[in-house]
Amino acid sequence: MLKHIAMIAALVAFPVMAEEGKFAEGSQARSWNLKAQEKALFKAKVVDVLCELAGDCPPDCGGGTRQLGLLRDADDALVFPTKNGQPVFTGAATDLQLYCGKQVEVDGLLTGGDEISAGAAKLFQVQRIREIGGEWAKANRWTKDWQKANPGAKGKGPWFRRDPRIVREIEKDGYLGLGLDEDKVFIKDWY
Repeated sequence: MLKHIAMIAALVAFPVMAEEGKFAEGSQARSWNLKAQEKALFKAKVVDVLCELAGDCPPDCGGGTRQLGLLRDADDALVFPTKNGQPVFTGAATDLQLYCGKQVEVDGLLTGGDEISAGAAKLFQVQRIREIGGEWAKANRWTKDWQKANPGAKGKGPWFRRDPRIVREIEKDGYLGLGLDEDKVFIKDWY
């Protein structure tokens, strides 16, 4: 009986333990209830990933055309912020661009690891960012910047259904990317 109670207690405690990682102390990140997520608050330098890996370093981290990363102070790990804090699945490069080459503090969720990504590094979902000693800013600029860059893409539905770049690709290569004729066959067979 005591053994069963201990097992139940361990199972109940597991989700809390799963969120406590090396960088969890002080984090105010909101949980997304992802497998192997860890709250993470750390200091880092915002870098152009291609510059770090291959030495291809245009000014201003590519001016919004490059994937950005976080070179973590604690261990020199290159952390990939693949998502910002918005519920829509958008990248974090827009939020990080303002801090290109600067030392920042970020707060969010690390996800992945051995049990999920076969030994690959964890990915980061940045929810808040600030220059060291500055005020926190929410990492949620992507849709506002997209709307500003695409004023003619008004309408209902998610942004990607109205994005001119995506619409052009679909018109050229179809929804599947295999050509318009393949789309017709697929739609006929499946719908």
